[in-house]
Amino acid sequence: MREPLVLGIETSCDETGIGIVRGRTLLANVIASSMDEHARYGGVVPEIAARAHLEALQPTLSAALAEADVSLDDLDAIAVTSGPGLAGALMVGVGAAKALALGAGKPLYAVNHLVGHVGADVLRDDGSEIELPTIALLVSGGHTSLLHVRDLVDDVELLGETIDDAAGEAFDKVARLLGLPYPGGPQIDRVAADGDPAAIRFPRGLTLPKDLEKHRYDFSFSGLKTAVARWVEKTEAAGSPVPTADVAASFREAVVDVLLTKALAACADRGVPRLLLGGGVVANARVREVAAARCAEAGIELRIPPLSLCTDNGAMIAVLGAELVARGRRPSPLSFGADSTLPVTSAQAL
Repeated sequence: MREPLVLGIETSCDETGIGIVRGRTLLANVIASSMDEHARYGGVVPEIAARAHLEALQPTLSAALAEADVSLDDLDAIAVTSGPGLAGALMVGVGAAKALALGAGKPLYAVNHLVGHVGADVLRDDGSEIELPTIALLVSGGHTSLLHVRDLVDDVELLGETIDDAAGEAFDKVARLLGLPYPGGPQIDRVAADGDPAAIRFPRGLTLPKDLEKHRYDFSFSGLKTAVARWVEKTEAAGSPVPTADVAASFREAVVDVLLTKALAACADRGVPRLLLGGGVVANARVREVAAARCAEAGIELRIPPLSLCTDNGAMIAVLGAELVARGRRPSPLSFGADSTLPVTSAQAL
């Protein structure tokens, strides 16, 4: 068939995303964020996120259809994130998608949020094709996952993931310790620019030989967060000013070091000469800088989707749906529900 025209709906966390693609061509990507509503609490409040999705869905949908210059009748299919994510937030998107699909008489595809982050790479501005297999490192506020992707919809293997705080959560919590606003990632990035990343040697979680035996590809940032807190408390107790820039830079360096050391180890172990980065934390300047340097040194091809497609968005959901349609996959039954723990090995919920 011709390249399928697919609308994607993403509501897994605090961003209401509506994207429209024709095959692998991006037509619209509209995002409404409720981040400001969560800032006063220092993190995402699930009930507030769900209510914000309810309020934002209709105007965001209208804006995306207008931007793409299409109507619901023109669509070949609708795709929606069914998981993983916040249960209440997911239910809003899933309910809206089912209503749209029934009302417009369109097939509906329930897809995986994390696999969508990998799929976002096919929407690159340079039009280059994603080459598989690839190791994919997905780093966001709620997820830190390391994947071996042999096929986008048929063969995604979870190598490792966070066993406590995700990297994005650690950024938020350390930012709060340092008196910086939410969300923490951009604030840590901004302050760290004036700091010395080697000023303080913070721990690198799950990197000791005894840990690597069981958790070679897993991540842990809870201990790092605690180490930063203890260091700040000790400094304040001694009556010394806290060097915020140095703390931020040293903390960021520890996170980046762990992320890339484990990702490049996976590339070497699996014989895969390419690494794909995805998720909102990829917007961090130091992550991209160190990734580029270390991948070049190791002879690894580095791929990063456009930054506008690294954070949660509907376009990545739409393109994964378009891939399923193009391969002739059956739509998901309308009996599917929101699945907050949907495994990454399932690109489509059935």
